[in-house]
Formats: sequence, structure tokens, C-alpha cells
Amino acid sequence: MDRETFACTTKFFHDYSGPTRGAACQPHNHVDYIEKPETFTYADFFKDYLIPNDPCIFSAKFTEGWASRRKWVTPDGKPNLDYLLRTFGEAVVPVANCDVKEYNCNPKEQLKLKEYISYWKEHIRKSYRSARGCLYLKDWHLQRTFPDQEVYTTPIYFSSDWLNEYWEAIAVDDYRFVYMGPKGSWTPFHADVFRSYSWSANICGKKKWLVFPPGQEEFLKDRHGHLPFDITAPDLKNVSLYPRYAQSSPPVEIIQEAGEIVFIPSGWHHQVYNLEDTISINHNWVNGCNVANMWSFLQDELAAVQREIKEWKESMEDWHLQCQVLMKSYTGIDYKEFYNFLKIIAENRIFVLEHHHSEDDASKRSSRAALSSLGMLHAVFDLKRTAKVLGSLNANEEFKKLKPEALSPPPQALLHRLKAAIDTALL
Repeated sequence: MDRETFACTTKFFHDYSGPTRGAACQPHNHVDYIEKPETFTYADFFKDYLIPNDPCIFSAKFTEGWASRRKWVTPDGKPNLDYLLRTFGEAVVPVANCDVKEYNCNPKEQLKLKEYISYWKEHIRKSYRSARGCLYLKDWHLQRTFPDQEVYTTPIYFSSDWLNEYWEAIAVDDYRFVYMGPKGSWTPFHADVFRSYSWSANICGKKKWLVFPPGQEEFLKDRHGHLPFDITAPDLKNVSLYPRYAQSSPPVEIIQEAGEIVFIPSGWHHQVYNLEDTISINHNWVNGCNVANMWSFLQDELAAVQREIKEWKESMEDWHLQCQVLMKSYTGIDYKEFYNFLKIIAENRIFVLEHHHSEDDASKRSSRAALSSLGMLHAVFDLKRTAKVLGSLNANEEFKKLKPEALSPPPQALLHRLKAAIDTALL
């Protein structure tokens, strides 16, 4: 991060302390197309898309060096199913049935990849009318399962990735996925986990995205306050079911070609279709620009859980703890783990500032070494944003009920340490 970008971000977040919606609340009818990697810098992306929370599309030039774009694709641009079968055939993968709706999602099953590829070939032979329906391989943690496979390199623009940094540190999970499915497969209407950013690169094939800026989803809820499963369903025009639908703006439509990357900002709801047989690589990620959105989302989720079980508040022992348990079962994280998330992010950046890693260290495969490649001012920016959210968490009444003083280190001590690190770095 250069000094100009640091000054720009510092001013923006000083003037605007809430979740980063910015201009994204307004209807959009245009998405920028980034053509040339050689003229588009990290600072450009940070200032023009991360801070205003706006989507964009990166051309296929940004992925042309990836091994997957050579090995996973046939000469005529189709998925190289035989290569995938030879390389990953015994892997167990999650597969969703796009033709079935259960509890507002598509039910999933676990299959070996070789079984899924056999289905896919049959589906194509039968003109995409297999008796098994339209099956979509989704959320496959290929990077975690095959860490030594040469597949792709994360573009520098998406490298400040706190989610995957944290889950790698605790060796539990990751938010790096492979999707592959036939023409006609699709993903229902949703916003991404923790209101994270996402980037999605088409290795081959074509997608259509229907994307809504933050705030538009309020007009798309039914009379019970629930979001639709399918944003194109005729029922949405029934005013007795969806009383505010007429107030909504049309979605932003994006057609994503092979090799292109789509950046979806924080809190943008979307629905996605595969217009051809398609393979994509997707990451969910959080950083200093949208960590306040993540914290706001968690507060909303806890409030929703509390409303659901409020009738047992007086009779249930440790009701507030049960609310945390339920929230974690729904979202994958509770307030204590969110504190641990902030702690690891803060400690990694304090380490970088205190040890003055050089850019040569970034060649080492570690989160702390990789951080140094973004520059010392980026570490300071990250700490300032962490301090802001940590201060809000520490003052939160629901968090106080969890006895945070027993955490190691106590939040107040961590807050003091990271503020001292910021002050020292800026001397």
C-alpha cells in the first residue's frame, strides 16, 4: 500500500465508521471491465472498488498463466473431464441437486469425483436431460485437499484475505472452492458468508450473474421477511406475497466469459447460472475494508437467534450462551471465535511491524511473510481497522456476558497493544 492509498483509506474510514456500503446502496446499471493487468495496480483496485464496495470484472488476461486454464480445458474450450478424472477421480466432492428445493436450498450429497464425471458425461449425451436431474459440484475444498497441485495463483488484488489467513492459522477450514457443473446448473439467491467479498474465476464456460446492491434485498423479502429462493420466480410479482417487490430495482446483469474474474463486493446479493458447461474457482474473503460489515452481520445474526428463542429467556439456564451456540451452528462463528479471529489478524500484523520483514521474506509460504509484500502501511491500515472493530466488540453488552476478561489475552490488553503498535509504526 502506498502513502496516497493509505491517506485515502484513513480519511474514508475516519469520516465513515459504519459498514462499507458507500455508493453501492444506489441502483447500478454498469460494471467496470478491467482489461490490462500491466496498467491496473493494487492501489487502483483498493481505491476504486474495495473502498466504494463496487463490483468489477477482470479480463481473461489476469488468469492466462494459470495451470488450470491449460490442463483443465480441452482445445475447444470445454471442461477436460478426462484429465480431471485421472488427476482427482478418487476425491470425495459435495454435489447439489439444482432441481430440488429443501429448506430453501438445494440438497447435497457426497460423491467421488469419478461418479460425478460419469454423471456429467451421461447428462451431456442425453442433451442435458439426465434422469438424475441437474447436479452441480459446489464448494469443493480442492486447495485444502490437494495443496501440492498446481492449479492457480491468487491475484495480488485479493491477497489481503483475513478469512483464509485465520482458518489456515487454526488448521480447521478454508474458504477456497472449486465449482463445476453442466449447462443449466445454478446457485439460488444469496449473499456470501459473513457478508464477505468473493471473487470467482471462470476456468472455462460462461456464467450469468444477477446482482443486487446492498439494501435492494429489503424490497425482495416476502411478507414474513424471508428472501426468495429464486429471484426470477413469478411469485415475486404477487403483491400479497411480496408487498415491496415493485419498489426494487432490476438486478445488475453480468455475463462472465471463460478466463474472466468477477469481483462481488460485501453484502451484494446474487443469483448465478451456468450458461455452458463451466468450471470456476471461488474465494470468500474479508479484510480491513469490510470487517465492520462482518461484525454488523454477526450482531444481526445474534439478534435474530435471540428473537427466535426469546420465550425461553427466563426459564433456560445460560440463555445467552445458548444463543451463541445456536448462532455458531447457523453461521459458523460466535462472538468468542470472532474475537480470536481479530486477535490472530492483529498479532500477525504486529509481528510484521515489529520485525520489519523485507519483501524477500514474502517468498516464504507463511501468512506473516505474505503480509509484508503488501507493505508496512497496509499492516498499519489493517491494525487501525482491527482496533475499530475490536473496540466495538469489547463494548458490546452481549460480549461482556461471555466473561471476555478470561480470554487470552483479555480484549482490553490486546487493544492497548495494537494501538501502541500503530503509534510506533507511524512515528
